[in-house]
Amino acid sequence: MSFEAEVRDLLNQMAAAYSAGDASGVAALFTEDAQLHSPFAPPAIGRAAIEHLHEIWTQGGGSKHFKVLDCGAETALGWCLCRFSEGDHTGDGTSLIILQRRPDGSWQVRSCCLFGDTEENPTDA
Repeated sequence: MSFEAEVRDLLNQMAAAYSAGDASGVAALFTEDAQLHSPFAPPAIGRAAIEHLHEIWTQGGGSKHFKVLDCGAETALGWCLCRFSEGDHTGDGTSLIILQRRPDGSWQVRSCCLFGDTEENPTDA
């Protein structure tokens, strides 16, 4: 399976857990010491903080979608630039995600930086 296909699979898992209101399922896709930086909330450092943040973000489920714009990987680290959409509740934006390969060969999110679209920062991507 190509790296891009692996990334799409991981993001599809994240979108499914998010849409189901499963904050624990979202957080499980992050490393224990992961970081999430977002204009929608203070930084979340560590899987427990990321789960807590997603407990708020996923209340009532919703609809989350990702579109991979570009990605690449070396042996143990990878990156992904993607668009996200969360509907009217939060909106759309862009994420830069750093991924870390686990010993079993699968990938987890090590760091995620979100950039939300605003009237001042629109994007046509």
